[in-house]
Amino acid sequence: MFNLNDIDNIESNDCGADEYYASIQNAINSGMWGLQGSYGRTMMEAINSGCCLLGKSRASDYYGNVIPSRDDVKAGTKGSYDFVADAMGVEYADAMAAL
Repeated sequence: MFNLNDIDNIESNDCGADEYYASIQNAINSGMWGLQGSYGRTMMEAINSGCCLLGKSRASDYYGNVIPSRDDVKAGTKGSYDFVADAMGVEYADAMAAL
């Protein structure tokens, strides 16, 4: 669940990389796509780099665009478990998927 600690981690980036990306993953899972633009860009950068998965369920951004869930995308493509596992390792992907 996304909380104030996650906001602090994302905005200050004054934590370790694992904690930073866990906070971004919490934002993604909570569907926080309607927040200020920098949050959406940060979440997409983390997904595109393989540091975070798409959320467990579909979401919508501020403009009503649908953000697919991790199960809506093909295995091995950006946002999928396999993409994160290939980029960061299975143990890391398991930790992100468990959030």
